[in-house]
Amino acid sequence: MTGVPALEAYFAEAESWDADRAAQSRRSARTAWWVAAAGWLCAIASALALALLMPLKQVIPYLVRVDGSTGIVDVVPVFTGPATPEEAVTRYFLTHYVSVCERFNFATAESDYEECGALHSAQRNQAWYALWTATNPNSPLNVHKDGSTVRVQVNSVSFFTRASGLTDLAQVRYLKAARQGAGAEEVFTHWVATVQYAYGEAAKDPRTRRWNPLGFKILDFRSEPELVGETPAKDSAAMKESTVAKETR
Repeated sequence: MTGVPALEAYFAEAESWDADRAAQSRRSARTAWWVAAAGWLCAIASALALALLMPLKQVIPYLVRVDGSTGIVDVVPVFTGPATPEEAVTRYFLTHYVSVCERFNFATAESDYEECGALHSAQRNQAWYALWTATNPNSPLNVHKDGSTVRVQVNSVSFFTRASGLTDLAQVRYLKAARQGAGAEEVFTHWVATVQYAYGEAAKDPRTRRWNPLGFKILDFRSEPELVGETPAKDSAAMKESTVAKETR
């Protein structure tokens, strides 16, 4: 029976070996499940990240338009749906202001001068008076005393937002058609104006309030030609073509 203790020791050692292998197998399975779970979590997190980034990745087409007669290049704005009432009203005021204040006709010059003054801030009105005074050789009254006229057509109005979030700047592109006399041909020039505007208290004067019932004010107005020189036209085809291409935003 001398071999019995040795046999028992062998079986005990074999049993402990089997227990170690079983424990190691359980640890390996537990590790595999943790690795698999981590992989699924990474996959789900990646899918959520892609889903959140999808709205940021989109193709926005831009239509670049080149005027065949003048060579002016501009980007046609994308229609984003109906404009807010505030933007629509501001666009109207800017379009009306440029159309009235940049044109000239002796028959309506006095009325246009007063109406534009109703849309000006006090500082802008001082510059407006200095421009129109008869002692200024560049006054429209002196420049057009030969009977010439100027009509204006606004082609587009674009709004800009400052870094601070303030929206008080706009850019207006428009066409001037100058005529030296009743039988003369029109000369077309393209202009772009940068306008700073604001809304304030409506005027108490009934005449001023009739022109400007919402207290819209032009704070600054800077206009410059887009092209150097003038483009004579034998008829009104250029104006008609510009009307067809007019941006309605």
